[in-house]
Amino acid sequence: MDERVNNEPVGVIAKVTETPAAKEKIPKENPVADRTPVEGFGKAKRNVCDLICFSHLRWDFVFQRPQHLMTRASRHWRIFFFEEPIMDNTFRIENRRVGENVWQVIPHLPCDLSDQDRHEHLRKLVDQMIDQAGISEHISWYYTPMAMPFSDHLSPAVTVYDCMDELSAFRGAPPQLVEQEERLLEMADVVLTGGQSLYEARKHRHKNIHPFPSSIDRAHFGKARQPLPDPTDQRPIEGPRLGFFGVIDERFDIDLVAELAGRRPDWQLVLIGPVVKICPDCLPKAKNIHYLGMKSYQELPSYVCHWDVAMLPFAINESTRFISPTKTPEYLAAGKPVVSTPIRDVIRPYEENGLVAIADTAEAFEKAIETALNTTRPARELWLAEVDAFLATTSWDQTWSSIHQLVKAPLLVKSLK
Repeated sequence: MDERVNNEPVGVIAKVTETPAAKEKIPKENPVADRTPVEGFGKAKRNVCDLICFSHLRWDFVFQRPQHLMTRASRHWRIFFFEEPIMDNTFRIENRRVGENVWQVIPHLPCDLSDQDRHEHLRKLVDQMIDQAGISEHISWYYTPMAMPFSDHLSPAVTVYDCMDELSAFRGAPPQLVEQEERLLEMADVVLTGGQSLYEARKHRHKNIHPFPSSIDRAHFGKARQPLPDPTDQRPIEGPRLGFFGVIDERFDIDLVAELAGRRPDWQLVLIGPVVKICPDCLPKAKNIHYLGMKSYQELPSYVCHWDVAMLPFAINESTRFISPTKTPEYLAAGKPVVSTPIRDVIRPYEENGLVAIADTAEAFEKAIETALNTTRPARELWLAEVDAFLATTSWDQTWSSIHQLVKAPLLVKSLK
């Protein structure tokens, strides 16, 4: 007999919705025999782990570290990307196929639940997903410690904690986060960090912890070095253009952007990305500041192609203390000079290698941009050669290859026991 909440059966599996990304072909490694197909989740593989990823970010939000790594992980395992719930007075899980071997799983819950009831409901939905998808052995991969209360009953073959940000320093962070992270660190077999600063802050808290700073899909952003059509909403904006793409939130230095725009009304500031956790009305307004909204990952090279300088106007506060912006190597791969506020994981290694200019005030930011705009062609070509030599040492494929070996090691040990 179905349990029902607000007339919705428990664990209703929505029809699979194929996105354009689902049509991309991801190379398969060591093909294995298939079990009976399970409606909504594809085919379960025999004698192979699946991977359940618990994320605080949604798959169809800004395409960043989780999407890069999980897309590559799908060459080896089925990926179930379990997101934070949508509170809409239903009780079900919705899934969407977002890659050849990747499912975005979105839990829906009734509103006004206590924390305990919310966790119990989510636990049931996790179990429903496992049953419906035919998951037997699996890897638990965490981006958020706040998934612990509804997933700690599972018995994963390996537990991975990919600490990509200092979430406890973000606006609105739940007070239980620090305690849940401590539990996760005790449970994890492998801990990864999204940058060197995060690694240094946590290296004494786990015996198997490794830094993996933001990497780069050079081919994708390298398209911006060739002529591309200027997007329709950017085309009317005159130059010079100073650009930023990313989430606009409490890490964004509103005062710096406002002052820079005021100092140089002849420069056009192009800001791309969703506004999150801050009031849009608080953002600086001026004729030379242009908010173009969120764009897809596929669209970004076309925008960056027509910028003169790329910016990292981050505030220096607790929420940016440990960030390692993925956009730094992306801007560089696009061939754009970069000016950043003094973020530790941008200074080291990018500024230290002469690839990025660092400025701590609006006046210094203005001077650094002016220098970039006036760079001679021979100097620019020399800089680009240094950029390419640096970027040749890293890629998301290389990063995933190293991470894959770290995850396989405990899998092998446990299989021999």
